[in-house]
Parts: sequence; C-alpha cells; structure tokens
Amino acid sequence: GKTELARALAEFLFDDENAMIRIDMSEYQEKHTVARLIGAPPGYVGYEEGGQLTEAVRRKPYSVVLFDEIEKAASDVFNVMLQILDDGRLTDGQGRVVDFKNVVVIMTSNIGSEFLGSYAGREMSDSEWENVKNRVIEEMRKHFRPEFLNRVDDIVIFHSLGMEDLKHIIEIQLKQVAKRLEDRHISIELTDKAKEFLVNEGYDPKYGARPLKRTIQRRVLDPLALDVLNGRIRKKKKEKIMA
Repeated sequence: GKTELARALAEFLFDDENAMIRIDMSEYQEKHTVARLIGAPPGYVGYEEGGQLTEAVRRKPYSVVLFDEIEKAASDVFNVMLQILDDGRLTDGQGRVVDFKNVVVIMTSNIGSEFLGSYAGREMSDSEWENVKNRVIEEMRKHFRPEFLNRVDDIVIFHSLGMEDLKHIIEIQLKQVAKRLEDRHISIELTDKAKEFLVNEGYDPKYGARPLKRTIQRRVLDPLALDVLNGRIRKKKKEKIMA
C-alpha cells in the first residue's frame, strides 16, 4: 500500500508513474554505502557513475523519492537525509549541488507493524486506533533520532488491509492485465468467490499485499498466459474465472 501510494502520487503530481525513484534502504545498512547514494569521491572506483540518489534526482528533478524501509539504513545515511530535509539540496561525490526543491520525499517503515497486525481483517474502534497510533509513534521515537523526526512534516500510519481492500487490489491487478488483452479482444472476470480464494491463499498480514500479487501471478496470470498461447482462449471471448 505504501509503495503503491507513492507511485500513484508520482503519477498524479507529474503525470508519470515513472517519476517515482525508489531507494531500497536495506541495501544501505553499512557505513560505507553512503558513497553509493551520493557517488564516490574523486579517485575512487565508480566516481564517474555518480550516486544512485543524486544522479536519479539530477536527471529527474520533478519526482517522488521513496526511501523504502528507512529504519534499516546506517546512521551515516541519516546524516545525508538530514541535509536533504533541512536544506533541500545535496552535494554529490563530484562536488555538484543537486536540488531537491521539486522533489516529494516519502519514507516508509515497518516499525510498530506488530501492533497493527493483531487487528488485521477487522475494523478498529476510535480508542483502539488511538492506542495503536500512540504505540507506533513511541516505537519510532525509540528508533529514530529526534533531529530526524523533527524534520519530517507528517507521519501517516496505515490501517491493516481488510477483505474488501484486498479484493480491490485484485481488481487493480486485473485491470492492468485487461489492458494487455485488449489487442486480442479478450476480457476476463473473476467471481467474488475466486477473489476470496486468492485473498485467503495469498494474503499475509506480516508481509502485506506483496504475497497476494505473487498468488495472482501464479494462480491466474500464468495459467491465463498459457491458455492464450495454446489457443484455448480465442479472440473476442470473455473468460470467467471461478474458484
């Protein structure tokens, strides 16, 4: 949900979902990985290549930058983050100043997700939500430095996905497939029971909707592709998939 929101925001703001730059912070857990973000200094290997972050923003100054799983980053990486959030610019390894004034910065984290997991699949009361929200923010304060949190404009806590949300995710996935099938004049439809089957098999509260996407691929898209290739599904046909 968090990554999809960032992608949708990029498309809304800049009319291009490819305007989202995703940085996987699990790749920046070591002190020396800062050089990969901003580029190696002169004389070091990879100097000409530039940084993964600075080079991407230099080429796409109007973009949404998503720092995924920010809690996994090394402390030195947070110093870079402070410079971006404070000054709106960053100096790369080649000494060039990269402007972030037209960039929307989003950082995702799974800190406190265990508090939300216990309510997965059901609505929370107002008091339950306030309690969960306070516990999540408390965990964030334990993990992140105050000077970092003070530079964050807002903290948005996502509710756990319910059955209807997950069915909607399935519909979004199928719409993307439907566009590709339009040229062959083929349309597909899933029954409500089929959607529930996919949700029950593919959704894991711990990992979010990602396993569900893999289940859709394995249970629906792969067999569908084989049927199209083998000629079992012909043009101008509507395919109804039932559980």
